[in-house]
Amino acid sequence: MLERIQIKDPGKCLAAYPHEFSGGMRQRIMLASVMLLKPRLLIADEPTTALDTLVQRDVLDLMVELTRENGTAVLLISHDLGMVSHYVNKVTVMCEGKAVEQGSSAQVLHAPQHDYT
Repeated sequence: MLERIQIKDPGKCLAAYPHEFSGGMRQRIMLASVMLLKPRLLIADEPTTALDTLVQRDVLDLMVELTRENGTAVLLISHDLGMVSHYVNKVTVMCEGKAVEQGSSAQVLHAPQHDYT
């Protein structure tokens, strides 16, 4: 699993403190450690906040790969509509704690039915 998340020297990694890793590496380590438990559901609340665009893609691609292999469902919470349109099948738009619209990502994001969307 360490090789899959691009850790070249596991011994050095195990001796390091969390602040010594980049934000993207911390996200990959956290994702890998959770996926080792083979959960049925992964709740990812803004999993790529504060990461640059290329690192965001790496983290999300890894999340897709690991969750597909394990048959894990993902509840992805995000304000990044570009990312949402690329990585999810179904979207629910929330406004003031209520679901105001839901459907396929293409339907909701390209032909919204609610003013908030």
